[in-house]
Amino acid sequence: MIEIVFLGTSASAPAIHRGLPAQMVLYKDYRFLIDCGEGTQRQLLRSGLGFKRLTKVLLTHGHLDHILGLGGLVSTFARWEAIDHLEIYGGRWALERVYDLLFGVVLRGAQPDIQIELIEIQAGPVLENDDFEVIAFPVVHSGPSFGYLFREKPRRPFLVDQAERLGVPRGPERGRLVAGHSITLPDGRVIHSDDVLGPIRPGTCVVHVGDAGQTDGLEDIAQGADILVTEATYLEREADMARHFAHLTASQAARLAKAAGVHRLVLTHISRRYREAEVLEEARAVFPDTVVAHDFDHYRVLRGEVERVE
Repeated sequence: MIEIVFLGTSASAPAIHRGLPAQMVLYKDYRFLIDCGEGTQRQLLRSGLGFKRLTKVLLTHGHLDHILGLGGLVSTFARWEAIDHLEIYGGRWALERVYDLLFGVVLRGAQPDIQIELIEIQAGPVLENDDFEVIAFPVVHSGPSFGYLFREKPRRPFLVDQAERLGVPRGPERGRLVAGHSITLPDGRVIHSDDVLGPIRPGTCVVHVGDAGQTDGLEDIAQGADILVTEATYLEREADMARHFAHLTASQAARLAKAAGVHRLVLTHISRRYREAEVLEEARAVFPDTVVAHDFDHYRVLRGEVERVE
């Protein structure tokens, strides 16, 4: 299961009920903060997530509405929070701006207890272990920009009923079978992993595009995702303006979701120039399973199932 909490869903400037861009993706003990708009640390507190285990920040790009909150967050961490290191991932341009913000303005030569790592990324894996991976992919926006794919690796489910029928005892023997090994039972029978493992199932997948000026190349990346999160800064009636500022319309986002066959489309980066109903109407005309994110919306994502947490 992967969870995503929306902390800020406004475009460019805050609105009364929408903060600047930030989302938290949670998987087991991992917590990934995607972007950190101004005021994000307060949103973290209001959401109940707090600062615990917040050691990884993934930046989509270097526009100020996506990074200014890092100044306040690092200032807080440097003074009061029991976090000894912070990893900030992003493209070179974004990290250059973050360096100027943190070391030129916030810290100004001070040596805080917290260790800050600025990690430049390219397209490809950002983090990977035996059952989970985070992959960065390029997005056309401003400067080097990235989206992020969060995915559980495919696995073969353990067939408990079949194991019971074969007399496989509970305990480490079952763990060995899950790991792909064979075991020998006390009566001499050899049980192979194929005897108790089902067909391969793809893992849960969340794709976060962020700000984008076009959808070329994104269909393959988002193919079959359980949730696709992307911006919808403009409506089709202002498509020329969307192209000029390298943003998407709600209709473009919906066409991407339809082409990629995703389970649900979640729109964010919402402009104050439109009513939410207009954004939804335009997107749902193309892709019905669309929602507009609000600050503090919380989703639990399983393979083929998306649950909104109340």
